[in-house]
Amino acid sequence: MGEDALSAGLASTSQWDSGDYARVGSFVPELGMAALDLLDPRPGERILDVGCGDGALSLKIIDRGAEVVGIDSSPELIEAARAAGVFAELIDAADMEFDRSFDAAFSNAALHWMLDKERVAAAIFRALKLGGRFAGEMGGEGNLARLREALDAELVIRGYVPPTEHSNWYPSPEELAAVYEAAGFERIDARLIERPTPLEHGIAQWVTTFRKGWLDRAGVPEAERSEIGAAVAASLATDTADYVRLRFVMRKLV
Repeated sequence: MGEDALSAGLASTSQWDSGDYARVGSFVPELGMAALDLLDPRPGERILDVGCGDGALSLKIIDRGAEVVGIDSSPELIEAARAAGVFAELIDAADMEFDRSFDAAFSNAALHWMLDKERVAAAIFRALKLGGRFAGEMGGEGNLARLREALDAELVIRGYVPPTEHSNWYPSPEELAAVYEAAGFERIDARLIERPTPLEHGIAQWVTTFRKGWLDRAGVPEAERSEIGAAVAASLATDTADYVRLRFVMRKLV
């Protein structure tokens, strides 16, 4: 999902254009392959993809012989996933009502958009069969700090007030473990990974694609967004984003 991006249970700051995401955000599923290997999907398993986005990684799971049900709260991305051949449902992750239906669950670059994190954790736990596993990756503590600060500074310079409410949950391993242990998960292994990521389409395109909702909430007109993206890129003098990922795997044993 995504960056910082994809998105079941999305905060109001997340708005997606499936064409822009496929073009500018193609690096997201590519970098999610390590998390997919951690999941280790097996032939015949039924797997829930939480925040499946446009289905790029769902298809990789299917290629390994598993059956996939994808869920996402973005109508545009669900439409794209279905067009790609993924069985995908338009559902907010916090509202899932699956009951012991899946052998495993997976999520890539999506949980950090889900601010109702306790309900999301409980819904994923409920969806798994006894012995089921949940593996994936999300933005972790310190993720994109430099880039986000640069964008907010540019908004202030131009007279806009950055939103005060957080749009993402970027937890430490301990914070993630606390939420998912409370939901019932055990054997939680969560680790931060610093992963500076070159952006093929540049910082300016990242700003207008991945912070569209943030700019919406700040009241920035469409006509000014490209200019703001260019100014952020100039202030950073790099096309590398300061990503910090939190990779995890856990089990439902009771």
